[in-house]
Amino acid sequence: MFSVSKLPRKTKKQKERAAEILEELYKYYPDPHCELNHNNPFELLVATILSAQCTDVRVNKVTPALFKAYPTPEAMAEAPLEELEELVKTTGFYRNKALSLKEASRTLVEEFGSEVPQTMDELLTLRGAARKTANVVLGNAFGINHGVVVDTHVKRISNRLGLTREKKNTNKIERDLMALFPRESWTDLSHLMIHHGRNACKARFSEPPDHPICIKYGKRCECWKMRGQKNDK
Repeated sequence: MFSVSKLPRKTKKQKERAAEILEELYKYYPDPHCELNHNNPFELLVATILSAQCTDVRVNKVTPALFKAYPTPEAMAEAPLEELEELVKTTGFYRNKALSLKEASRTLVEEFGSEVPQTMDELLTLRGAARKTANVVLGNAFGINHGVVVDTHVKRISNRLGLTREKKNTNKIERDLMALFPRESWTDLSHLMIHHGRNACKARFSEPPDHPICIKYGKRCECWKMRGQKNDK
């Protein structure tokens, strides 16, 4: 489904524009990185599962106590479910997340020698790990650019900058981004867009962002209409 050889076709002009945007993102956000605190692939996997419909800030407040109590897949697989639920309660959907952590840890122990696997197909066998989670782990724990993480920020920014016309289907958005940007940039790309989304191109704004990237490349952003209305006054 995500074969690089079968990605959507993009014109030379589209790729050149994407390259300009990437250069600008690196210029303003020179240190793209994962904001989920972790010390190893297992901790990143756990943190990413907890981050579903939850902020990174909240997850980072929860994980220190969680990792202190259950630092390894073996320990987490044997953890009482009720204790896991209590530890992750503030991340939302805590019952399902606690069960995912316990079952994913059990699979790591029983199927992968307590090591986090380094392939998409194997990661997808873990409870709570969908493609987005797998991309986070592969890119940030192992330096493997298998795809692009598409979260709410990436979805919004890629639309506003005219990098995709798909508004809902994250798989299609990911394929568009993979076709436009060089593979070695895929992991950084999601971090760059997240940084831009948090700092400038926010979900809601009363005044159009004055960031140079928004002004130059925000062709499909509502901020352009707002600028026009402002100039008319």
